[in-house]
Amino acid sequence: MRVTLRPLTLGEILDLTAQLYRENFLLFAGISAVYSGALLLLSLIEIGLEAALQAAQLVVALQWITRLAAGGSILIAFVAAGAAVAANNQAVGWLYLGRSASIRTAYGSILPRVGRYLWLMTITAIFVWLPLALLYVGYAVFLLAYVRPRGVFASPGVAARPEAAASFLVVSGIFALLLLPAVAYTIVMALRYALAVPACVMEGLRARQAIRRSIHLTRGSRARIFVLGLLAIAIQLGLLLLTQTFFVVTEIRHGGAASPGLRILQQLIAFVTNTFVGPIYATGLTLFYFDQRVRQEGYDLERMMEAAGLSVAETSTLANTDGDLQG
Repeated sequence: MRVTLRPLTLGEILDLTAQLYRENFLLFAGISAVYSGALLLLSLIEIGLEAALQAAQLVVALQWITRLAAGGSILIAFVAAGAAVAANNQAVGWLYLGRSASIRTAYGSILPRVGRYLWLMTITAIFVWLPLALLYVGYAVFLLAYVRPRGVFASPGVAARPEAAASFLVVSGIFALLLLPAVAYTIVMALRYALAVPACVMEGLRARQAIRRSIHLTRGSRARIFVLGLLAIAIQLGLLLLTQTFFVVTEIRHGGAASPGLRILQQLIAFVTNTFVGPIYATGLTLFYFDQRVRQEGYDLERMMEAAGLSVAETSTLANTDGDLQG
């Protein structure tokens, strides 16, 4: 698929995202399946270990295995997600510029620099989420270390200390007031850094260079990127409600526990959902990256000159020569 490079409206970017996804469904689903497959494998291993330990009545071992599995799952999921996003960006870039792409070539092109992409995602995640995370951690520590020991959350009939109850109300109010600016900061920073990964993948930039590049490229289009993010979240939440409501209701009816067979079925459905939804947002952001380069840097003209066998430097030299002759 080769697209004529020109400035696109938000509607055209959304339409092009859907068109690319529809025409290359197996490619994007295959790239995303690496991430969702890693999650599925980890979940199945965890379910099997929990079932075995419960059958052996090893409660303490079960608790430690659950904690270790949770930590390991987060780390592996982060690595797999980062690789999948970068491979998706690369595949979209190739298709957008008229080249062919496959799952193998997309991953093969990003693996030598996957550490750079993961480092970039780590930095941006810290910048984006740190204030909100610190706010929640501080509030949680206050609840666990101060409020709970003083009986505020005790069972009915147990009197709580008046000063603890008053402190709980005051700190909760402050938390609610600080939550709004923290969320606003998170959204703004996420939009500023939205094009960092596509810039890093397409231009081979280092992490900090890609961040500065994203800040520059997103100017003037952060509201449009925000709409894309809302649509992606809406699609993901819709599929989540559609596919996971039954399992959540079943677990509630059984006191928070479900049979291993039901949990395996839940994870299989989650694998399909993650595989389908995962590429949408990354594909749209890559298209925004190219659109912003066209708008701000004349990338469409640059590609035309490359097709004609000219480079930007050669074009500048020709222009200077013409000026000298005229002078």
